[in-house]
Amino acid sequence: MVKRKMSNIKFIQMLRSFNKPYFTVADLEKILGMRRDSLYVTLNRLVGSGVLIRLKRGVYQPEFQGLELEKTANELYYPSYLSFESALSRYGILSQIPYTLTFATTRRSKNLTLGTREVEYRQLKEEYFFGYILDNSLYVAEPEKAVLDQLYLLSIGKATSDISEWSLVGMEENKFLDYSKRFPKRVQDKANRLILRFGERVATLKEKESIKKERD
Repeated sequence: MVKRKMSNIKFIQMLRSFNKPYFTVADLEKILGMRRDSLYVTLNRLVGSGVLIRLKRGVYQPEFQGLELEKTANELYYPSYLSFESALSRYGILSQIPYTLTFATTRRSKNLTLGTREVEYRQLKEEYFFGYILDNSLYVAEPEKAVLDQLYLLSIGKATSDISEWSLVGMEENKFLDYSKRFPKRVQDKANRLILRFGERVATLKEKESIKKERD
């Protein structure tokens, strides 16, 4: 029992040294220097003991990197960047935290499951694939671009969202208008209407409930 625990500790230390958010079977085959048949037995044991998390077939994540799921999803389908509901929630524009991680990509749209989390990659044309930054090894849309990405999907009927519930504090008006000019006119029209609300903070559900109790 102690020997297995020490083996797990050494294995974790080894994986840490690679600074990777996930590992494929081929990666682990090289790292451990094991034959495939023996490797699968070892991987099943490591998953069973909680040292590794099986994200999907042939892709594993060390347990200590459990919060690296966004980075893993970002790297697994390249090029992509976090946007739409996930980015809007990240910036506090949406008050709800979406269960599904949403990414923009120039490749075909795709859905997959990583661990217990759903990931959705939504295709954007090349000309709309801009306005993102690298934040702690994660490519993520700037807030202004995340809003425009969502408006674009709304304009073509591929998303639903209650725009009246968006909090738009801290948005850069000039950047938003500049970015919007690169989208079709129907998106520009939505953007021009939305800009009238810039700086507007929408009360959270908790705050609304508190106000209702005070009134009652």
